[in-house]
Amino acid sequence: MKVYVFPGQGAQFVGMGKELYDAIPQAKALFEQANEILGFRITDLMFSGADADLKQTKVTQPAIFLHSVILAKSLSDFQPGMVAGHSLGEFSALVSAGAMSFEDGLRLVSARALAMQKACEHEPSTMAAVLGLDDAKVEEICASVDGVVVPANYNCPGQLVISGAVKAVEEACERLKAAGAKRALLLPVGGAFHSPLMEPARAELETAIQATAVSSPVCPVYQNVDAKPYTDPDAIKKNLIAQLTAPVRWTQTIQRMAADGAATFVELGPGNVLQGLIKKIAAGVAVEGKQTIS
Repeated sequence: MKVYVFPGQGAQFVGMGKELYDAIPQAKALFEQANEILGFRITDLMFSGADADLKQTKVTQPAIFLHSVILAKSLSDFQPGMVAGHSLGEFSALVSAGAMSFEDGLRLVSARALAMQKACEHEPSTMAAVLGLDDAKVEEICASVDGVVVPANYNCPGQLVISGAVKAVEEACERLKAAGAKRALLLPVGGAFHSPLMEPARAELETAIQATAVSSPVCPVYQNVDAKPYTDPDAIKKNLIAQLTAPVRWTQTIQRMAADGAATFVELGPGNVLQGLIKKIAAGVAVEGKQTIS
């Protein structure tokens, strides 16, 4: 079974999506529609903007969403057996699988990005990548630190990202290195994504999600919060709301999809991060990537 996965924040690069825009009239129309919905020409920033501009959360998230979703809509053979997305990528997965419209998905992603950026300004916060320790050990050490620091992204075995208040994350990093972590490195991010510090953003986004029409997708969507497949619109909404303050269980998601029959994983969108993670999670599956239809 061929399944599709969609990347999250960090996959962006200047020039992303331009080949689609130039080659496919339907893709160009969708990009132009996105410019109108957002109220600024995001295509200028995607195709030829400064790297620093593209790294702004309010630009990055809709840019990655647009590249991924418009690519999926441009593929003549896009018939997914399952879909999943890493953090932001979950919105791309839901739109591509028909659970919500392109327009609604873009509006939600834009609202999510703005809410997250605002939440980052409430308290100094950060994230750190931890390499070479079992998940259980990382969880144990985070729980032992005073202040907010939690596992945020279960990316693959031996690679977990933690998130929280700056001092608590720094303290956790020291303890993790003392416990044998190969690396515990602060990341250049705007704040503590997928932690309790995103609660203001979660509360803000909940209203927007509840007001958005969600229908049953054409295939199961494996959602971040518990790595399980969903087709029920109410459950999908509930999980989307919880996602902002809950960890991304990517390791468990790929393991579950493989156990459920996924044989070929195709990453749609910028970058190739998910392909590398999947190879480390599920031995024996095929992994591909697409950034354009050529």
